[in-house]
Amino acid sequence: MSFILENWPLILLALVSGGMLAWPALGKGGVARVTPSEAVRLINREKGVLIDVCEPAEYAGGHAAGARNVPMSALPGAKELPSNKALPLIVLCASGARAGRAAAMLRKAGHERAVAVAGGNGAWRDANLPIEKSTRPA
Repeated sequence: MSFILENWPLILLALVSGGMLAWPALGKGGVARVTPSEAVRLINREKGVLIDVCEPAEYAGGHAAGARNVPMSALPGAKELPSNKALPLIVLCASGARAGRAAAMLRKAGHERAVAVAGGNGAWRDANLPIEKSTRPA
């Protein structure tokens, strides 16, 4: 007990620095956020599934190559989502804001490995990752 009392400033410093290291991994709302390069690693190494929650018109204008379009309003019960809930779901939107909310919804639905791409499609483009335009009507 005397150790704690004598070293409380160091213990407090260790707790604060640990919290600061964990904060970026949690992102907003407690949902993990990944960079585009981390998203590519999840896709290539862990068979992650890329989900774009943009509305169909936004999706048709340009989206990450291979992304499935599941608008946020259609997420509950969407058939485009993989039935294997152990697979990582990498969620994208235009800026990353909707993706965070969508990833939280997916986690509540049992997809515990749902993560949002920080910066969304804009960050995907900035990382020079492939973008494709939809040929289907919006």
